[in-house]
Amino acid sequence: MLIDFQTIDWTKIQKTEHCGTTGTCFWQTLQLNGLRIRLVTYSAQYLADHWCQKGHIVHCLEGSFISQSEQGEETLLTKNMTYIVSDDRSSHRSYSENGAQLLIIDGDFLKSE
Repeated sequence: MLIDFQTIDWTKIQKTEHCGTTGTCFWQTLQLNGLRIRLVTYSAQYLADHWCQKGHIVHCLEGSFISQSEQGEETLLTKNMTYIVSDDRSSHRSYSENGAQLLIIDGDFLKSE
């Protein structure tokens, strides 16, 4: 995949609302061929409504959140921390007590081979 130089003005990308088990998150999404880039904002008390097996690169821009694994492990990520995982290598979901803003990148490059 080749991507020509471009900038992303997040103020011009529409927000979509996604309800969690508790709280809400908002996604601003840029979809390219085989690549998705999202600016995601978690409200206070946000808990994802599903376990995810998709691979991601997740960078915390503001606030903090906990990445929970289905096996019970919890990893706290705060501002300027990142996690990365390939597809089908983790069953995880997010929880944020006080809210967070994240940059999330996923796509074909994270598929399990």
